[in-house]
Amino acid sequence: MNIRKLFLFAFWTGCCLTSTLYAQERAKPKKGEGVSTFLQRFGYTSRAAQKEFLEINKGKLTRDGGLILGRSYRLPTGKKSGKKARAGSRKTSVVEPLFGPVYQNVSVRSHELDGACLYLVSGHGGPDPGAIGKVGNRELHEDEYAYDIILRLGRALMEKGAKVHIIIQDEKDGIRDDRYLSNSDRETCLGQTIPLDQIARLQQRCDAINRLTYKDKEKYKRAIFIHVDSRGRKDQVDVFFYHSPGSKLGKRLAENIHKTFERKYDKHQPNRGFRGTVSERSLYVLKKSNPAAAFLELGNLQNERDRKRLVIPSNRQALADWICQGIIKDFKGKQ
Repeated sequence: MNIRKLFLFAFWTGCCLTSTLYAQERAKPKKGEGVSTFLQRFGYTSRAAQKEFLEINKGKLTRDGGLILGRSYRLPTGKKSGKKARAGSRKTSVVEPLFGPVYQNVSVRSHELDGACLYLVSGHGGPDPGAIGKVGNRELHEDEYAYDIILRLGRALMEKGAKVHIIIQDEKDGIRDDRYLSNSDRETCLGQTIPLDQIARLQQRCDAINRLTYKDKEKYKRAIFIHVDSRGRKDQVDVFFYHSPGSKLGKRLAENIHKTFERKYDKHQPNRGFRGTVSERSLYVLKKSNPAAAFLELGNLQNERDRKRLVIPSNRQALADWICQGIIKDFKGKQ
C-alpha cells in the first residue's frame, strides 16, 4: 500500500514538473517587443538562439517577421547567455543582436554615461525609404544610412554605460561596413509594422518612445532623431541640428552636439569651416515625444561631397562618435 502511494506521488510530481517545464518553454510578448527584445527578456541573446526561435515559430510571425500580441511563442532550447546582473552591479559587457554578429558583443569601456537613457530613432523605414540618391544605377535610400549611423551611435553609447533603446529596427541588417547599403522594407517599430501613412508612422514611434519613457527610471532621458536630406546636386550642406520650440533641454542637447562637430571640423578640416546651425523647428516627432530631443539632418544624398560623409563606413562611424561625444558633454553638464 505504501509503495503504491509512493508510486502515485512520484507519478503526480513528475507530471507537474513536466507541465511546469512545458509552460516555461512558451511565453507571450509584451507590447512593443520585437524578436530581439523578447528573447533578451528570457536571457537569449545569441544569433543561434534567434535563428532557432524563428525556425520553431515559423508561420506564427507577421509578414514582416514581427511578434503578435497575445500569441504564445516557443522559446529556444539552447543555453541562455548567463545570469542576469545583480541589482546595483555594473555591466562590463552587453550583447545586442541588432548590431549583427560582428558587432553584437559590446564591451562597456567606461561608466561616464551611467544613469543616461537614450531613445534612438532613424528616419523613415518600412514602406518609406525617405530621400533617395543615385550613383550610377544604384539607389541610396535615406532610411538605410540613417539606420546604420543609429546602430553605430547606440553601440558607442553602450560602450560608455548608457541605457539605449533603438526604436526603428531591422533584425537582419546589423552594422554594415559597405559603401552602398542594400535596400529593404523590413524595418519595424519595436517589432510592429510601420504604417505607410506619414502621421500614423510618426505617431507610432512617438508612442513607442513615450511608453518606454514612462517605465524607465533614469533621470536623464533624451531622444535622438537622425535623418538625411535631399536637395539639388549642387547643394552641399553641413549638419543641421533642430530642437522643439521652447525646449531648453532640447536646445542645450542640440548645442552640445553642434559644438562637438565644430571642434572636430576645426581639428580635421581646419580650412573648411563648419556652417551647421542650431535652430528650433516644429517637427511632429519633436512636439509629440516626451523626452527632450535633438533632430539631426546629416547631409544631402544628392551632392557628391556630402555623399562621402555617408557612404564611407569610417565617416558614418565618425558621425556616430561625434554625436556620442556631444551627448556625453550634455549629460555631464545636466546639473
